[in-house]
Amino acid sequence: MRDVDEAFRRAVIAAVDAAVEEVLAASPADLDTAPLGPYRAAMRRIKLLVSAYVADDGAYAGRERLLSHAVAHAAALGRMQAASGLFIGGDNIESPPDSAFAVNDACDTLELIRRVADPSLTPLGQMLDAIADAAMPAMIAGGVHTPNHRWELTAALARLYRRRPDVAVHARAEQWLAEGIDQQTDGMYSERSANYAAYVSNPSLVVIGDVFDRPDLHDVVVRNLDATLGLIHPDGSVETTQSRRQDQRGEPFPLAPYLLAYRRFAIERGRGDFAWAAEHAAAQGIAEPHTVLTELLLDPWLARPLPEPEPPAARRREAWSASGLVVDANPARTLVLYGGSDYPRQRRIRSGLASNPTFLRMFAGEVVLDSVRLSRDFFGLGPFRAAEMAVDGDAIILTEQLEGHYYQPLERGERHADGAYDLADEGRFAAAMAFSDRQSDAVALRTRVAARPTDDGVELEIMTDGPALPWALELSFREGGAFSGAAEASDGSVRLDSGTARYRVGGSAVEFGPGTGEAGPARYHPGEDYTYLGATDAVDGRRAYIVGRTPGVARVRIRAI
Repeated sequence: MRDVDEAFRRAVIAAVDAAVEEVLAASPADLDTAPLGPYRAAMRRIKLLVSAYVADDGAYAGRERLLSHAVAHAAALGRMQAASGLFIGGDNIESPPDSAFAVNDACDTLELIRRVADPSLTPLGQMLDAIADAAMPAMIAGGVHTPNHRWELTAALARLYRRRPDVAVHARAEQWLAEGIDQQTDGMYSERSANYAAYVSNPSLVVIGDVFDRPDLHDVVVRNLDATLGLIHPDGSVETTQSRRQDQRGEPFPLAPYLLAYRRFAIERGRGDFAWAAEHAAAQGIAEPHTVLTELLLDPWLARPLPEPEPPAARRREAWSASGLVVDANPARTLVLYGGSDYPRQRRIRSGLASNPTFLRMFAGEVVLDSVRLSRDFFGLGPFRAAEMAVDGDAIILTEQLEGHYYQPLERGERHADGAYDLADEGRFAAAMAFSDRQSDAVALRTRVAARPTDDGVELEIMTDGPALPWALELSFREGGAFSGAAEASDGSVRLDSGTARYRVGGSAVEFGPGTGEAGPARYHPGEDYTYLGATDAVDGRRAYIVGRTPGVARVRIRAI
């Protein structure tokens, strides 16, 4: 092909060669410790080895050693396949959607083997064909337990159909697709997760659209990529505070896994903004080189040069209303404000619910203020988690109302002489007290945080109405800097009682304050959902505290200097 982005292709080949070295040094016996499960790791290795063998410009092109390793891993994969056709191992036992990850990789590898038509690959192809045939009934009949699983499973059906068209496979895929794609009005999927968008929903919908000629599914992916553009931060991470999955509290999520999606649609639709994102994703390293190279071998046009990159506007404010998120950026700082928690409504911590109490983040040069939280101990219900976000002039308003209850005696007709009552959950704890049959007295705590972005930061107005109790505003900065203007405690945190303090990293600093002079504990309280189990959702980093009391109003300014 004449027009090739040589730098990009070289980066992919270099990443593949490095990954192959690691696989050749390992054996199928070490698969039990694979983080994604042994069968998924086995198939990923096979896909890597075949793509490296087939690519004509890599260090391992045509090396017979790669095929012997691939065959050994295919034999191990076959031993991990149960009579049901599903795979054994990992945390989800004989799981149709988890097995679908391996089936998807197997089918792409088979498609590559078919197109290459190299007789030396025939034995491996026969082994993978047998594995795919055994898995197909389970892919048709199997169920799921998360939203993104539907699309991973349907992608496996699409690839099985591409391999060998079958009416039952197509019908099952259409059954899943008929549920509609779980995309919110702001372009995020219902799980709001960068991890699952990048690794599951987007790539799945792309291949489903390709195989079944559904360009509308590609439009869904493009809407998600559009939404994600505004969530790319100066440090190259993608915002995840709003997520309903595990990445809402994890390490910064990189842009790298979005590489293929941004690259494909930058080329296909002439999008300079997507080209900018694709370049930044590639600069972080090639995530999953086995998949990237396989895609390039199956669709060589993905290696074409990108359109001219178009960076995002230096000054912008964007809102993701369905997710409760606002990003306000200028050359001095980038602010993230979040008010889309599920906790005030659901009153529980679960995978699948947005419960991150971080309501503000700021990037300012070398300083990253990873998390601002408002902690208090109100009936053990945990920190401030805003369920509503509104824009009022120049202010972004985050609000929450919580209630704790004291329960009255049961009425005569509800009493049991033996004292045996239904075990019930009243929202903050459970007890055999038939709560729903009792009248109660409510104690309410209303919290309203008005955040007003400024050219150099943000001004916070914290308004609380409820019983007298202390609160602590926690500012958690990314490691690597030092505080000044406040005395450090033994754990490295600082408490600001008056005036202002600073946190400096290199040539950048952020100033915050003033302290309120109020008394109260300078600590974070995660709530009874965590403390009952001896756990916490506290963040890492260098922490600073400003304390106050409810009811009342406090004002804090955070600014880059």
